[in-house]
Amino acid sequence: MESELHSIGELARASGLGVGTLRYYDGAEVLTPAWVDPQTGYRWYRPDQLADARLLARLRRVGLPLAAVRDVLAAAPGSGDAQRVLDTHLRRLEDGLADARRELSLIRAMIDQREHPMTTTPAELRLVLPAAELAAALDAVRFAVGSDPELPSLAGVLFEPDGPLLRLVATDRYRMALAEVPVTGGPEEPVAGTVVPTPLVDALRALLGPSDGEAVLTLAGESVRAEVGGHRIEGVAPALEYPDHRTLTRLEPRHRIALPAADLRSAVETGATRTVPSGPDGTDCEVTLLALTPDGRLTVTADPAPEGLTVAVNRGFLLDAVDALAAARPGQLLLELDTPISPLAIRSADPADPFSLLMPVRLPAPGLAG
Repeated sequence: MESELHSIGELARASGLGVGTLRYYDGAEVLTPAWVDPQTGYRWYRPDQLADARLLARLRRVGLPLAAVRDVLAAAPGSGDAQRVLDTHLRRLEDGLADARRELSLIRAMIDQREHPMTTTPAELRLVLPAAELAAALDAVRFAVGSDPELPSLAGVLFEPDGPLLRLVATDRYRMALAEVPVTGGPEEPVAGTVVPTPLVDALRALLGPSDGEAVLTLAGESVRAEVGGHRIEGVAPALEYPDHRTLTRLEPRHRIALPAADLRSAVETGATRTVPSGPDGTDCEVTLLALTPDGRLTVTADPAPEGLTVAVNRGFLLDAVDALAAARPGQLLLELDTPISPLAIRSADPADPFSLLMPVRLPAPGLAG
């Protein structure tokens, strides 16, 4: 019998796999020998297993998981099963490359920030803003303010002066909302922002009311003052470190889909959902799956699409974001998608309008990353 078989050493030399590796694949039931000598334990392989060994070497070279390698080697000829395994792996590699590029973009932004740190806020900064636009901006971000007592830096809105603009940012780690307001008196260069606590934000919004006049906002150290129509409020804004939103908002998505806000809301309200333990504090939440088909259509689905891109997000957060953006400017919305594990961006057609980012939810079902 041995004369008809290849020894493990011969198979190793012919396939490029080491003897130890072949023993490992035997134990993993990926490539088992045709015969094992009961006296010596020596492994012997059929001549046709040389082709499997060479294929196995190449499959592992491209990082195919062992379970998938086993599926390829066991696939019936002509069934297409092996090709489907390879297609899924290729999509996984492409998504991994996109994620690597995203991480490198974040790293570059962090290095830029290190090398060119933002200047500190002047002792007193007096900003004059259109009251109505400031009110609209607060409405556009208020829903995303955090409420976790363990994260006091998120329990407010970041007021970030940037030249002719005042940028407002709110996040609770699961979502992020941004809006900008034109300003007079802003600094020539970006300065460190001020985290205005939620009670003071709400008091400011109430002070603005339906006014069409001007609002004067003064940032002085840890003090915040606002004057509108002869009325004034003042409060304390403790010095807190806020997450750097720029590392997320500078990313370039691979897919942009435009659709009416009303259509998106209707589809989310009536579409299928899944309940997963991914809400704040680990609670269950309803998740909406947005599937982008290969032909560019966006649908709400019950299960991850076998082809194309599927992004899962908290249903309530998605509806909040759509409502906030539609209130700021009714009409078309622009959805920006990259990978299943990248934030979903929702914005108005006008790039100057507010926009929101929703963190994706990881589903327990297999195959989501494909």
